[in-house]
Amino acid sequence: MEYPVWQLSAFGGGFWIVVIAVLHVYVAHFAVGGGLFLIMTERRARKLGSAPMLDYLHRHARFFLLLTMVFGALSGVGIWLTISVLSPQATLMLVRTFVWGWATEWTFFAGEIAVLLVYYYGFDRLDAKTHLRVGFFYFLLAFLSLFTVNGIIGFMLTPGEWPTTLNFWDGFFNPTFWPSVVLRLALALLLAGLFGFATALGIPDEKTREDVLRASCRWVVAAAPVLLLSGFWYVGVLPPGVREFVLRRSSEIASYRLAYPVLLVLLAAGSLALATHLPLRLRRILAVALLVLGLGLVGAFETIREAARKPWLVHGQIWSTDIRPSQAAPYDAPFLPRARFAKVKQVTPQNRLEAGRELYAMQCLACHSVGGPFKDIRAYTAHIGAAGVEAYLTGQGKLFTQMPPFLGSPEERAALAAYVSEGINGKKPAVPKPAEVLPAEVALPPFDAAAAPYLLIGFNSLGVVAMAGCDGSFSLAVPGNTLQAVLVKRDVMPEVVTKDVTVAYEAPDGFKHPSKRLDFWKHAATLVGKRLDPDVSTTGLAPDGVMTAGDKLYSAAGIPVSPYPDAGGVNPYPVFTLTAKDAASGETLAVTKAVAPVATEMRCFTCHGGGFAVDGETGVSADTAKGILAVHDKRNGTDLAERAKAGGPVACQGCHESDSPNAGVAPKDPKALLSLSAAVHGFHASYLSGGDARACGNCHPTAPDGVTQAQRDNHSAAGIGCVRCHGYMEDHALSLLAHEKAAGKKAAAWLMAPLSPRAAASVAEIRPRAAWTQEPDCLTCHKDFTRPAQDASAFGVWTKDAAGLFRNRKEDTGNIPCAACHGSPHATFVAANGYGLDVNNIPSMQYMGFPGVLGSAKRCDVCHTVEMQGGDVHHPNMERE
Repeated sequence: MEYPVWQLSAFGGGFWIVVIAVLHVYVAHFAVGGGLFLIMTERRARKLGSAPMLDYLHRHARFFLLLTMVFGALSGVGIWLTISVLSPQATLMLVRTFVWGWATEWTFFAGEIAVLLVYYYGFDRLDAKTHLRVGFFYFLLAFLSLFTVNGIIGFMLTPGEWPTTLNFWDGFFNPTFWPSVVLRLALALLLAGLFGFATALGIPDEKTREDVLRASCRWVVAAAPVLLLSGFWYVGVLPPGVREFVLRRSSEIASYRLAYPVLLVLLAAGSLALATHLPLRLRRILAVALLVLGLGLVGAFETIREAARKPWLVHGQIWSTDIRPSQAAPYDAPFLPRARFAKVKQVTPQNRLEAGRELYAMQCLACHSVGGPFKDIRAYTAHIGAAGVEAYLTGQGKLFTQMPPFLGSPEERAALAAYVSEGINGKKPAVPKPAEVLPAEVALPPFDAAAAPYLLIGFNSLGVVAMAGCDGSFSLAVPGNTLQAVLVKRDVMPEVVTKDVTVAYEAPDGFKHPSKRLDFWKHAATLVGKRLDPDVSTTGLAPDGVMTAGDKLYSAAGIPVSPYPDAGGVNPYPVFTLTAKDAASGETLAVTKAVAPVATEMRCFTCHGGGFAVDGETGVSADTAKGILAVHDKRNGTDLAERAKAGGPVACQGCHESDSPNAGVAPKDPKALLSLSAAVHGFHASYLSGGDARACGNCHPTAPDGVTQAQRDNHSAAGIGCVRCHGYMEDHALSLLAHEKAAGKKAAAWLMAPLSPRAAASVAEIRPRAAWTQEPDCLTCHKDFTRPAQDASAFGVWTKDAAGLFRNRKEDTGNIPCAACHGSPHATFVAANGYGLDVNNIPSMQYMGFPGVLGSAKRCDVCHTVEMQGGDVHHPNMERE
């Protein structure tokens, strides 16, 4: 914010830091260990009186001088130049905090140069004792230089008590200081041995050559276990959050963490091989290979150390973007007006891409190059559009803290997302294309209010059942839905009938073989542990069958149905025929229709790439499903993608408990993991926070221009969306997670931490609820069954248990389910969407001729055969309807 940005583009993202720093550290550590190698080998040479060994040492010292003092000094200056341009604020902080430390280190380094020159040029001029003393003095200065720099470098990762005390020594002798000193000294000795191999192979005298090679081998083999143990020590003293990130949460570090011990083993084994009598040519090749492996070892450790600092340059003080948290607060305030060198100060429709480019330079380029070899932003975002990038930015730094939070207003966040999507990845702006939906024609059975002896009301108790439709990869729910029916014998005092009567359901033509276009049944044994015949659900039902008679209610739970007709296309509202017959005579008593709505309209591709699977309108594609499983594997250490690829798709509800009637499978250990609803909503809330009801439409089929348009009831017509009952995404997730937290599930607190409630002043005020069994209570807004206030909200007042759910309630006489007269969940009458009135209001259209609550407009004659004189028989205030 306070300094200009070095525009590197393809070679941004810390590329030059990585290249220069790793090479410098490699040589700088050799400068320490190599100094001890010189004096120890010289002592042995003089003790043995070996002229060939002394001659070798003189040549080795010249190589050592040129490499460490020339290249080492120049690369050190290169680091200072690079960090001062890339991260001026962090550099300034290190200089100011450790100014005397740096001055001391530079004094040591100047001494190193002077003493090493004396050592080299005094090889034939100084007596043996003095020469060894000079060599030891060089090593002491080199070690003290490492000792000093180690304290400052360690401070950047583990500042210890310094943020509180601001004491030089608290920052210098930080928690990682001593393990890092031991590790770096051991690394220096190992590198001395490796360079010893490289130069010793040029000794003409075989006996001397073998002696030096064996000595070099001892240096490497002795240092290797020290490096391994000190590495464990180093990780062990890291703060718990950093240690968890290094050991478990970072997929980037995982490969380097594995490479570190593997490289140590290879180096030790290769050194032992070099000490044997292999052909000289092969030894030279092996010596070069060991030097490369040594460079890899340095790179692995430095990468782990640097990555462990994320998202900080100086832990807790300066982000990797070279911005202090104190400078950025409040984080959601406009960023560009506060950025001193930003050319664009305010986002407009005309300059949004230029504003996005400015934001990218200041908040992304420090880590992510554009088309370069190091952390190319295209590799992370090419598969998604601006909406997906914006979701990533919204959640950045919340759950996974290896990146700092995005700083800026919602308009700036959208501008940055647009720049990444359009300006970098070359994608065209997304233009919403409404689904082509036509009104559905429903041939309703005739009804004569004057003569019909029976009335059959069919309804769906679950609303639109949403499923992924990618069952070859994973399944969230069993494909299907539940139909219920009430048979009323019309009379002065009507009676609900279930005795000696059967009610059959029949799928419409084109929906009798759902397995033709949905592969759930192919994978059923893997997904739910049952081997199913095609087109038979986990409850044993077929598309045509007989409903089960219960307490004044007929039900068919788990009818296999999908939104895909056999002939192709998409139809989320298949209309079933329900027929009531006398069980003894087979006489038809009443016939009606009922919708069993199902949808696969999940827009996971917004953030996970891919697209819709069917007709560009619905279904999770294979590419999208693959991306979802890959993310789950990356974040949780699972192998779901490999299992799915091998023909073993995953039932999400097989691990995460789901009380959904369509779960189809019990979880293996429901007490260990979050419920499916809490896990899905809790995780995604961090990425979709700050939005409105449109956030729900990313996963639920509620988009008004989508192919399903599930939110189609009278509430929707009145402008009452999802959030008035279920809360904004953050509130909805917090209510579910609070219940899981109370049950002792640790992940709940982690997912809750970044969320700020919008319906309450604090998280403590959010009332916990169990998914599927505790839902908003209708009577919270409809007090005494009256019309609610304009701003009424049902969020936070939950039903006590499943018995209080709208789909399970009955009116006051205990005979008729609420949904029979008022309509199914999210389709209460009058329900309307692009599919028309008929398919959404079947009972009222059949029995009254117009859409509405059954019995409304004083149409009591639907059930009663005489004119009723009023009264609130079924519930209070019913006459207003």
